[in-house]
Amino acid sequence: MRRTGAPFTTRQTRRSWRPEPSRASATLEAVGLRGRAGGAVAMSHGHSHGGGGGGPEGEDPPEPRGLAYGLYLRIDLERLQCLNESREGSGRGVFKPWEERTDRSKFVESDADEELLFNIPFTGNVKLKGIIIMGEDDDSHPSEMRLYKNIPQMSFDDTEREPDQTFSLNRDVTGELEYATKISRFSNVYHLSIHISKNFGADTTKVFYIGLRGEWTELRRHEVTICNYEASASPADHRVHQVTPQTHFIS
Repeated sequence: MRRTGAPFTTRQTRRSWRPEPSRASATLEAVGLRGRAGGAVAMSHGHSHGGGGGGPEGEDPPEPRGLAYGLYLRIDLERLQCLNESREGSGRGVFKPWEERTDRSKFVESDADEELLFNIPFTGNVKLKGIIIMGEDDDSHPSEMRLYKNIPQMSFDDTEREPDQTFSLNRDVTGELEYATKISRFSNVYHLSIHISKNFGADTTKVFYIGLRGEWTELRRHEVTICNYEASASPADHRVHQVTPQTHFIS
């Protein structure tokens, strides 16, 4: 889907990142990334950690990655939008099982410029805890991600407003780095917008996988009759719907 209107530009600053102190091992076990707005640090060994006194809220113990990133099952894919995608419908393909993240036959690439905007409606309410963004090992990899909650059908013009959280991204070609959200801001999300505002310098941006970790609450609708004393009242005139939540823990 091509974006409409003049290209959007805004002043944005990047935060530098540095690795956590390494241990005596042959491989780098953890890389820390600090989100500008939330102070959250992403780690590559399967769960988020705090750093510098500003750690994420409600930190969870490690668990199997495939189970943790199951929120893609709670997305209303028929209504999902990706603005500025070069191929119609390709944005939906990056929301897939964590075990299939390395399938490079499914990806989305931007069209007119480097920006992408995902509008993600959920089938219930979500408490969002972490996000993975996986791209190519070149300058087309996203370098900044901005999150907005509960703004259905968001456009590029709407990205001028202040995001709920912003992250400076590092290249991740294996889908291992998680960016922890500020849970207090993302505890009741029925619609999530992910704005990829820029990359590392390429003309277009390419994304292979977006993983979402958190809890999903089902909304069940049932009818409740309200009693109202009036002359010649019709019961059909006083039938309303009430929403009752049921919570399913994904992480």
